[in-house]
Amino acid sequence: MKHRTAPDGHQKRSLKDRTYFKPDTLYLGDCRDILPTLPDECVNLIVTSPPYADRREDSYGGIHPDKYVEWFLPISAQLKRVLKPEGSFILNIKERVVNSERHTYVMELVIAMRTQGWLWTEEYCWHKKNCYPGKWPNRFRDAWEHCYHFTKQKHFQMFQEEVMVPIGKWSEKRLAKLTKNDVVRDESRSQSGFGKRVANWIGREKVYPTNVLHLATEVTNKNHSAAFPVELPSWFIRLFTKAGDIVLDPFIGSGTTAVAAKQLGRRFIGVELKPEYFELAEAAMTELELPLFDHAAHNREAA
Repeated sequence: MKHRTAPDGHQKRSLKDRTYFKPDTLYLGDCRDILPTLPDECVNLIVTSPPYADRREDSYGGIHPDKYVEWFLPISAQLKRVLKPEGSFILNIKERVVNSERHTYVMELVIAMRTQGWLWTEEYCWHKKNCYPGKWPNRFRDAWEHCYHFTKQKHFQMFQEEVMVPIGKWSEKRLAKLTKNDVVRDESRSQSGFGKRVANWIGREKVYPTNVLHLATEVTNKNHSAAFPVELPSWFIRLFTKAGDIVLDPFIGSGTTAVAAKQLGRRFIGVELKPEYFELAEAAMTELELPLFDHAAHNREAA
């Protein structure tokens, strides 16, 4: 089955064309052209890793760090429009080094998106636990990346029980001998308002995770320069969506987010600019034996 789904002339569509919407679709094209064709508030979760800031024109994206915020804000405005009020946006991004120091474009982008109306709800850390060793004169190997969590409102859809983890062997000794402070709420000495009651965890096999995700980098995809592991979008999909919800990745690359969504019983919308990466995404969907919607065929029938 042919899975190429991007019609010609996205930029010529009018707003009334937003009435047509089909999940489980891959689009070949620029998300700046395709996102405006999607209806308002049509997706439950956005998970994406946009192109790295890079001055080299032959690299993926080629956006200079000084221009990155200016380039991304029109995209984030469209993402905010298509996201449902209770939805979440996960942005996986990392600062690059320019002239021997970390550039500030990521911090500037977070501040600019808050001005745009996004709530910076949380920051998750992806610890890349299998980083290849190396040596640099003034820093060490990058072993983590940001996963910024943005929402449109304070109350959003979240299923914390879906990402619980085993309590661990520490509980065997720690919970065997409780002190008097363990059976009551022990307030933080820093007067932060936080506290804990250790006795709450007696008899439990699972606990809530931290905001640090210990995941290996993707090592099987040799044809994409920056593919993240399927476990990364899967974790956020389980946390912020339920079965049947729609997940959007405007920089779908080799299709990892779409694969994660379908494996978990969710639907997806994916957009990819580079034909060679789009073909990888198509192949990934074919491997899952998914009946992808043929957008080009629909346009021919409508004509």
